[in-house]
Amino acid sequence: MNKDRYLVVVSGPSGSGKDTVVSRLRQLHPEIEISVSATSRAMRPGEAEGVNYYYMTRDQFEAKLAAGEILEHTCYCGNYYGTPKSEVDRRIGQGVTVVLVIEVEGAGNIRRLYPEATTIFVAPPSLEELEHRLRGRGTESEEAIQGRLARAREELALADQYTATVVNREVDDCARQLYEIIRARQEG
Repeated sequence: MNKDRYLVVVSGPSGSGKDTVVSRLRQLHPEIEISVSATSRAMRPGEAEGVNYYYMTRDQFEAKLAAGEILEHTCYCGNYYGTPKSEVDRRIGQGVTVVLVIEVEGAGNIRRLYPEATTIFVAPPSLEELEHRLRGRGTESEEAIQGRLARAREELALADQYTATVVNREVDDCARQLYEIIRARQEG
């Protein structure tokens, strides 16, 4: 059995419900773990080291990047966010299923480093439904919604690069489909 298959990457457009689906997957299957990311931003009240993030300075993060210790990363609002390689390798080495909920670009990097990783793309039922979900949040400007929809079209075009694609029509059903894909890959 290839240990890389214990690494599961979940991606999808903003509004596809990927975080909600993965949260439900964890409720149904608590043996599945979520990777804790690293960040260069300051810890906020109520957060804890190793629970919410691994906190480090910008220089520390950049040193880990240069040393190849960060699998994928992004810079958002002047702060780095990324996945520590040690966090993933330790868990999959123990046969623990670990899920990364990351962007499409990061997923491409994971596929290069862990070619047998299970990658799942969570798609909305339609672009119209995605727009409905984004508008339903009530938190985005029209410009932001249009930007997210344009980005969603680009991301949807890359869905065929994933091990599997699931359509999130209903959270529980989608979480069950994720679990079935994960188990089939690990047994196969």
